[in-house]
Amino acid sequence: MDAINEGKSRIVLTEYSVLNTSSSDYPGTYGPGGYWSHENFKKKLKINVVKHNATEMEFDIIGVHEAIANAFRRLLLSEVPSMAIEKVFVYNNTSIIQDEVLAHRLGLIPLKADARRFEYRQKDDEDGTEQDTLEFELKIKCTKNPNAPKDSKNPDDIYKNANGTAYYRLLPEITLTREVSGEQAERLQTCFSPGVIGLEERNGRKVAKVINARYDTCSRNVFRYDDLKDSAKLTRVKDHFIFTIESVGAIPPDVLFVEAVKILKNKCRTFLEELNKNI
Repeated sequence: MDAINEGKSRIVLTEYSVLNTSSSDYPGTYGPGGYWSHENFKKKLKINVVKHNATEMEFDIIGVHEAIANAFRRLLLSEVPSMAIEKVFVYNNTSIIQDEVLAHRLGLIPLKADARRFEYRQKDDEDGTEQDTLEFELKIKCTKNPNAPKDSKNPDDIYKNANGTAYYRLLPEITLTREVSGEQAERLQTCFSPGVIGLEERNGRKVAKVINARYDTCSRNVFRYDDLKDSAKLTRVKDHFIFTIESVGAIPPDVLFVEAVKILKNKCRTFLEELNKNI
């Protein structure tokens, strides 16, 4: 990859700084005349589902600007409707938690109910109805998983009922710039998350190789060692986003993403209508 394209499409992690963090375009999205091309954008856009179950989905969005990925994240967190506790009446609080703190924490509890089946409460409504109100009894809590692997550091293995959220990160890239063998290879392996760097036998020696850079956590521990800091180049792909959506169980994660897309489409349509009115 030439230096110009790398500057557009890769974020470079050095020992003390992060380079190429801002840009206005990505290779492949602009036409020969330098103008943004809708056809080139459609050809480059890809979505690959990596993991999908009833409560969590991890997928890659490739070929989009970070503003688009961030828009989906913000819509999922704040604008896709969900059910939550709005009013709390405290009659007798004998705990050590203040009333307002307890009410706040109750409001953060995810409710397993599809908000699309309910209506919004009106301002003047005093009493709730079955169309806008839920009654429930809390019987779930975050606990440690007794069957978790002893050497695992993954919160999904260690805890039960610990997630709910939406986030993304850039695809990591790790390039070994030279052969690393023996004790150096073993030390290099410990600089990264488990599964990132592997060891293979070559002529009776252990040689380091990149197994799966996807799970790198951007620790940059390799730069702690003077004899290893020149052995690896760490980059991030600017237009390749690893997106994770965790559902609380009311709506499947893939449906949540579709709902976010619908909201974004409606916002764009409203914006275009307002522009046309003014023009």
